[in-house]
Amino acid sequence: MSEPIVWRPTPEVIERARITRLMRRLGVSTLAELQRRSVDDPEWYWRGVVEDLGIRFTTPFSRVLDATRGPAWPRWFPGGRLNFTDNCLDRHLDAGRGDTPAIVWEGDDGSTRTLTYNELAAEVGRLANALTALGVGAGDRVGIFLPMSPEAAIATLAVVRIGAIYTPCFSGFGAQAVASRLQDSEAKVLITADGFQRRGQLVTLKETADEAVAASPSVKRVVVYRRLGRDVPWRAARDVWWHDAVAGVSSTCPARDVEADYPCLIIYTSGTTGKPKGAVLTHAGFLLKAAHDFAYCHDVGEGDRLFWLTDLGWLMGPMLITAALSQGATAVIFEGVPDYPKPDRLWALVERHRISVMGLSPTAVRALMPHGPEHVHAHDLSSLRMLGSTGEPWNPEPYRWLFENAGKAQIPISNYTGGTEISGGILGCFPIAPIKACSFTGPIPGMAAEVFDEAGRPVRGAVGELVVTKPWPGMTAGFWRDPARYEETYWSRWKDGWVHGDWATIDDDGFWYIQGRSDDTLKIAGKRLGPAEVESVLVGHPAVAESGVIGVPHEVKGESIVCFVVLRPGHEPGEPLRRELVERVAASMGKALKPEKVLFTRDLPKTRSAKIMRRVIRATYLGKEPGDLSSLENPAAVKAVAEAR
Repeated sequence: MSEPIVWRPTPEVIERARITRLMRRLGVSTLAELQRRSVDDPEWYWRGVVEDLGIRFTTPFSRVLDATRGPAWPRWFPGGRLNFTDNCLDRHLDAGRGDTPAIVWEGDDGSTRTLTYNELAAEVGRLANALTALGVGAGDRVGIFLPMSPEAAIATLAVVRIGAIYTPCFSGFGAQAVASRLQDSEAKVLITADGFQRRGQLVTLKETADEAVAASPSVKRVVVYRRLGRDVPWRAARDVWWHDAVAGVSSTCPARDVEADYPCLIIYTSGTTGKPKGAVLTHAGFLLKAAHDFAYCHDVGEGDRLFWLTDLGWLMGPMLITAALSQGATAVIFEGVPDYPKPDRLWALVERHRISVMGLSPTAVRALMPHGPEHVHAHDLSSLRMLGSTGEPWNPEPYRWLFENAGKAQIPISNYTGGTEISGGILGCFPIAPIKACSFTGPIPGMAAEVFDEAGRPVRGAVGELVVTKPWPGMTAGFWRDPARYEETYWSRWKDGWVHGDWATIDDDGFWYIQGRSDDTLKIAGKRLGPAEVESVLVGHPAVAESGVIGVPHEVKGESIVCFVVLRPGHEPGEPLRRELVERVAASMGKALKPEKVLFTRDLPKTRSAKIMRRVIRATYLGKEPGDLSSLENPAAVKAVAEAR
């Protein structure tokens, strides 16, 4: 049965939408025509996008795409030269936007700072010159291990301005995870801080950085931002305070123009096994894809204040900065968490800083729901005109909760999915198209997305592999110094097809849904389904806050379902509730998909970007090695899973 439409755009929303402007520029009348022509004629489409977004090339490109090396290794905008930072800063100064706020920051302790484009450009110039004085040159790698702060944005822009390459590290990482990234990228410099606060507690960043650098012989200098003013261990020959490094240094530093496909950052994404994979994102590709998606999916433009609940170590952190600054908008950067010191912190942030586009994950919403909707309604959210979400599939109840309380059932939720190696999204929603709960309108223009069955044929109305059949700007230029692993990961299953690793379905009305990671697939008695379907059934029970569902070996069925459930406050585990949940799944999904077990746990292992790590749950349950855990936000959850009963 087809789900109902929950939101439709008004004529006013359609008229002001940036994607409407793009369609008029390109002379197309429907979203379907735009999507079709964008993948059939990339030369026409991406030239129009570059013009519409005002992306500045210092040397014009000769053509949009050179695909002679095959779809896995395209060259985008050959002959063109530009600098990422020139497009995020200088272009706006030249246009007279220097006094516009570029960054608004709020710390865990409630302190705030604002930097205009003029002020941000000066800070970037000073640090860029200081890094040059420390021996950083074009092509050198610089690790950035900072909390979400103006300095995080300044550091990324300063590194890229001089043609160097940055490697962001999640601020909650332990030393080993930071070291693995510094070692693989052979970073020359690490930029970190003396510490920061999270939930009012001290995070000793410098000490973690010291331990990581001790295991990373390529790192010669460590630049330390004085965030808290605390005493920290110090090596005078290696360490330098940020404020000392930039003291008396000129704020003018010309942006080094580079080839369009020159590396901009190396961002690591965890693998199921082995070391993390270093996705190489480029000046033109990352800039253009982030600007494109946020302009046409999330409708970000000049005058907007964009906020996404994230960290610099996950792609949404660099994307938040890039998307806002590429548009001449304002990036709202938040060091804290959404429910500290009070459950209304996130909604107070929206009111205080007049945020117009806000993104968060379904997990964040589920964590806020038990506090009650009164905390949402206590604040003036009239500045909001778009809600965004990414990171994982939605369950219907938290989707409705956000839509009805934060959105007052009038603001669209722009659902968005892609990945680190994409530089953005594969599927999205659009301000000019109707939305079903938990759905995506379809592929983002420029993305030749399909759903394949096991034989590599397009499929509708059934779960299949999400694939992309043509290259796009922003796709990773391979893994850092590991091209074979890149080809094996994405291009080895079907000829000329990028296999993303997500299960997807397309309903009878053409709406798309993500069903979870395909390596998490459940195959029960010959039936294949994504775990998100079962998890949605469980989360629909009033006692269940969140769930993680895995398949485990079964001698008859091939696999059986085991459900891990976190209960809401006020509910206790017990046999009656366990039986009720088992029967609830069986009634909804069919008796053949009845869970073998329902286990109650205190927590589920998740990444900072809020993805439930089902492979970790499965390995822990089966007593196997869980693989790379560097991206876990809550390592103690592994023990909680092991103790689940």
